[in-house]
Amino acid sequence: MFSFNNPAGACPKCNGLGELRFFAPELVVPDAKLSLDEGAIAPWRTAGGAYLNFMLHGLTAALTVKTDVPFGKLPKKTQDKILLGEGEGGYEGVIPGIERRSREYEKRRREAGGTDAQTFEFIEEVFHKFARVEACDACKGARLRPEALAVRLSGRNIREVTGFSIREAQAFFLELKLGSREAQVAERVIKEVVSRLSFLVNVGLDYLSLDRAAATLSGGEAERIRLATQIGAGLVGVLYVLDEPSIGLHPRDNDRLIATLRALRDLGNTVIVVEHDSETILAADHVIDMGPRAGKHGGYITATGSPAQIQKNKDSLTGQYLSGKRAIAVPKSRRKPRAGGVRVKNACAHNLKNVDVTFPLGVLTCITGVSGSGKSSLVVDTLLQAARTEVNGAREEALSGTVEGLSTIDKVISIDQGAIGRSPRSNPATYTGVFTVIRDLFANLPEARARGYKPGRFSFNVKGGRCEACEGDGVLRIEMHFLPDVFVQCEECKGKRYNRETLEILYRGYSIADVLAMPIDEALELLSAVPKVRAVLTALSRVGLGYVELGQSATTLSGGEAQRVKLAKELARAATGNTMYVLDEPTTGLHFTDIEILVNVLQALVDAGNSVIVIEHNLDVIKCADYVIDMGPEGGSGGGTVVAEGTPEVVARVKKSHTGRYLARTLRM
Repeated sequence: MFSFNNPAGACPKCNGLGELRFFAPELVVPDAKLSLDEGAIAPWRTAGGAYLNFMLHGLTAALTVKTDVPFGKLPKKTQDKILLGEGEGGYEGVIPGIERRSREYEKRRREAGGTDAQTFEFIEEVFHKFARVEACDACKGARLRPEALAVRLSGRNIREVTGFSIREAQAFFLELKLGSREAQVAERVIKEVVSRLSFLVNVGLDYLSLDRAAATLSGGEAERIRLATQIGAGLVGVLYVLDEPSIGLHPRDNDRLIATLRALRDLGNTVIVVEHDSETILAADHVIDMGPRAGKHGGYITATGSPAQIQKNKDSLTGQYLSGKRAIAVPKSRRKPRAGGVRVKNACAHNLKNVDVTFPLGVLTCITGVSGSGKSSLVVDTLLQAARTEVNGAREEALSGTVEGLSTIDKVISIDQGAIGRSPRSNPATYTGVFTVIRDLFANLPEARARGYKPGRFSFNVKGGRCEACEGDGVLRIEMHFLPDVFVQCEECKGKRYNRETLEILYRGYSIADVLAMPIDEALELLSAVPKVRAVLTALSRVGLGYVELGQSATTLSGGEAQRVKLAKELARAATGNTMYVLDEPTTGLHFTDIEILVNVLQALVDAGNSVIVIEHNLDVIKCADYVIDMGPEGGSGGGTVVAEGTPEVVARVKKSHTGRYLARTLRM
């Protein structure tokens, strides 16, 4: 009755989603200056020319309408008929047609059980970019039916309680006043609720609301929720393996995370943590350091022992950074911003409290603050969305506030940690576009020209040159029904993806498959004579990805590696010197050495006249910034204001700034 995932409790109108999606005429026809012939109906235009002609033929057969007149100049009644249809038995209409097809695809998706998830996700994206989402007018976004919302505890219904932050919910249940009979019934339940909320607070998640959508959580937040669940279970004799639990965590909250890991250990468990954070490494009982470098140059154990022993080991790069023998240097001087700046006024997205702040131009700016303090709300949801609309011409709206001063910027580039492709066929070569040049290179070799091979022959996505046994995947998928699918190397091509004839074409003794299997640094040496290839591969090497294979599947790249591939793609382009780059926690998954490389790349972008804005917790990056905007002071409802701004030295002197306190230690002030 109290679950929106159960028909007994879900709002009947929105089926427990809390929102309704509707296709908006202004998105279906984004440019009314275009005629129907020119593709005014965006869904028809994006589907392709043949489909557009087919739909136009059906439209003109059903309605008497001029297709060569701008859509906005057609009579309002005609526009409505085109978009909404004529009712039962008549012309269906564009929007009802999209709604019908969307429902059909959604039904097929459910029936397929997610076996063709990528195809359906693509179709949903195609439909949903023409739709707007609004809160359900029946339940007002509560997701539950009225009967469930009528039940109250201490004056609050379940929707109001789950809308609390974890910290607020903890206080609510601790302060709950119940009669003796009610207390007897609820005692054990409340004890469990408070216990679980306390675990979440202890791992630094007190700012999250209980009803926060799982899809909006960072990887670090999701991992810490699972960690809190395990602590609550109180198991003993368990081996726990955590992969970078400090992701997205401010140094202020690191102590609580480390205390939680120690609590798991002290219960009688074994805890193994893959981590780059210096505080976590120093808190460990035993350290195993891998290296000495990455990719094929790594794979060895360079040092083992206590943190103190690791610091004394000359073979350990990690130890050298921990001991201070190697360090990322603080710049000798801070750049001065150029005149003007981008001004954000009255920003109130999410937890922002009418924030007014100026982002300086021509410098490296770090946006800092504890988790949930409003960094992404300010940069991504306010500044970036407005910039994409005004500068790049995208159809996005900032969630709140106004943004001024963008006219001085000619391009905005956001580099996030999203995958560079959902398919195993995507890789650094295809994403950066260098694969096209490499295929042209092979197609122009004398042997290839003699055989009449075109560039398509060297693509593993089309028939002709690829191995048809695995259709260019290099692996075969074996369905295990109730177990995860297993992938085995293709016996026909031995994982090379191409057929024998294609592999006979060699460039300096290497086939196209050999080139894709090369680490980027080796491929750079082989293909340095090709200017377009050299520029891209040099950029990939500059951002520290020389160890990654050129054809390595996108699905095997970490978030940090994917972000650096995107950064390299931008670095390889001709610079305008007046671009705004926005990066969200680019140090995720990076070792101290990689962070040093990243900082140098960001500084080079700024030296070229660009503006770089970085959302970051890592103190080595923050101390190298020219300007810092610190949000907070706390997360959730306790944040959303600018606590301090200025050079790192200025912020380090602000006592109420959590970032400033740790920055002062780093700068040794």
